[in-house]
Amino acid sequence: MKITLSAEAPQGIATDLLVVAVSHKKAQLDPVVQKLDRAMGGALANAIKSESFEPKRGKTLSVEGRGRVKAKHVLLVGTGDAKLGTATARLLGVKAGRAGMSRTSLAFVAPSFDAPALAALSEGIMTGAYRYTRYLTGSRVPKKQLAKVQIVIASKPDEASKAALHEGTVIASAVNFARDLVNCPPNDLSATVLANHAAERSRAVGITCKVWDKKGIEKLNMPLLLAVNRGSKEEPRFFHITYKPKNANANTPKVVFVGKGLTFDSGGLCLKPSGSMLEMKMDMAGAATTIAIVTAAAELGLPIEVHGIVASTDNMTGGDAYRPGDVFPSRDGKTVEIINTDAEGRLVLADALTYARELEPTYIIDHATLTGACTVALGAYRAGLFSNDDDLAARYKRAAEASGENFWQLPLDEDLKDELKSSIADLKHTGSRLGGAITAALFLQEFVGNCKWAHLDIAAPAYLEKPLGIMPKGGTGFGVLTALALLRELGAGHA
Repeated sequence: MKITLSAEAPQGIATDLLVVAVSHKKAQLDPVVQKLDRAMGGALANAIKSESFEPKRGKTLSVEGRGRVKAKHVLLVGTGDAKLGTATARLLGVKAGRAGMSRTSLAFVAPSFDAPALAALSEGIMTGAYRYTRYLTGSRVPKKQLAKVQIVIASKPDEASKAALHEGTVIASAVNFARDLVNCPPNDLSATVLANHAAERSRAVGITCKVWDKKGIEKLNMPLLLAVNRGSKEEPRFFHITYKPKNANANTPKVVFVGKGLTFDSGGLCLKPSGSMLEMKMDMAGAATTIAIVTAAAELGLPIEVHGIVASTDNMTGGDAYRPGDVFPSRDGKTVEIINTDAEGRLVLADALTYARELEPTYIIDHATLTGACTVALGAYRAGLFSNDDDLAARYKRAAEASGENFWQLPLDEDLKDELKSSIADLKHTGSRLGGAITAALFLQEFVGNCKWAHLDIAAPAYLEKPLGIMPKGGTGFGVLTALALLRELGAGHA
């Protein structure tokens, strides 16, 4: 998809779909709508009246151009009473992208957006038009796809608007990349293939990605990752992506993202019910998000150091599979008693977090589809946020608000720590079902040392059964937008 900026008069734009953002409380009084309506001989005003269209946030009205304007169709999209900031701009873009995905060209008449909102609009158009079509054949392959997009602004594009457009397209590409990985079926996405994708995308943006195979992981001393892998015929992989900006020094902030990379989770010997297993290809969504974040940070040239750490395997039921009652050491040195083999994500993360803290970062942030308990607590569209640092949590919540992704902070409740006590090892890796998302976070906290850390349990919004707001059905790429907003804020403070 190619997106360009234009200052052309809307009625003269030859396109399949002309999208107009309507901010006026009465749509027919919007200045752009009035110009188009005159050119269309009153057809817009008639449609607004007959359909009782009110420009509430995200509401749409489609009208045929009928040769009176050069666009084949005109789509009005309401902005509502909301401020025309990044969240509204992104939603408008998503609405436009979805409406245009079965067409080849689209033009969007933008209100008076500032640069951040313009970036969010372009990002929304690209992510809104997203479709996963890799496995479609014959007549099921979409006959058209959105290839040409114009964003129509009030004046000739300047350097600020061009930079905003570049930012939006880079971020959208990262989100869609993460979605592709999450949607890929597990027979085609082993830990090895996932690591290869990370290495290829890293090379494409000019940064390094070091990958360890099973023997390398043994030398790294990651017993918990290897324990989870024991039931699989596929080798595990551990990889480390590194982006360092030019002129980095000792004062440059360093943020390390850690991602859970379970390419398929059967539950191990504590086997999941078949219905719960169906979508477990998405258990590597944290890894996909991590790869997307670091490579996008590099493409944007952010003035902070960013690392991505991923521990990847599948969790299967082979003859050497790890068992409830087993005890394993960790890279950290603590011994862990296995209680439930379906709580494997926290085990691979424990070794990865230990590795991450050894990099002496400013912050560690992990993304993981970790617990069903978090989904039960917060519903299908919101992620859990845990942090041992109030300032980091506040930064994350600000970034989430600007990005349109939903988080809710949950406590690291010290009173629940006793549930992780073992009679034969340093730790059990699960507690009771009550407060399960919290005890999972408390287990992870055991491996971050004194680092400032945030844990994001994205089990619910990483993969959806139906679209909602800016998120599509299937893999959503959840977490990429908020993390990049956080990094841009940190970079602005450092630049």
